[in-house]
Amino acid sequence: KWFYPQMRKDGLVVDVRANGGGNVSQMILRRLMQRPMGYGYQAHSDWTESYPQTAFAGPMAALISETSASDGDIFPYFFRAAGLGPLIGKRSWGGVVGITDHGRLLDGGEVYVPEFGMGGLGGEWIIEGYGVDPDIEVIADPGKIAKGGDPELERAIEELKKDLAANPPVTPK
Repeated sequence: KWFYPQMRKDGLVVDVRANGGGNVSQMILRRLMQRPMGYGYQAHSDWTESYPQTAFAGPMAALISETSASDGDIFPYFFRAAGLGPLIGKRSWGGVVGITDHGRLLDGGEVYVPEFGMGGLGGEWIIEGYGVDPDIEVIADPGKIAKGGDPELERAIEELKKDLAANPPVTPK
């Protein structure tokens, strides 16, 4: 619900800091990887709309942190692989092996078994035990954060402004 209203913005910062995981990275990456293939116009109006309608034309950056794991590790890895923009922040945690609940024990405990890993196109293990390095390392200074600042977000905005100055998105009239 927060994504689609951003389609007409000049730049996009995707914040996946402290992302504990889940299973949505593929859905989000599919949307972010769409690029305008054309534009639709409306008679008697200045309205221009990208085709597909959900394609974002501007530069992007993603914020990552050492407190992200699982799908929070997977997302930045493939954000970079898709060439969507720089990763900014600290290296992610590196825990992507998924587990499955194999049932309760007599004492009320449960057994979880690691069953799902992540590999690259060549079949090699990726991410697990290391994480994803940022393209631009920024340390979240607690003093600045306590005063309401956000050094990682501020750096992402700075990078997008540079990119926009050099390569502004063009929407034909």
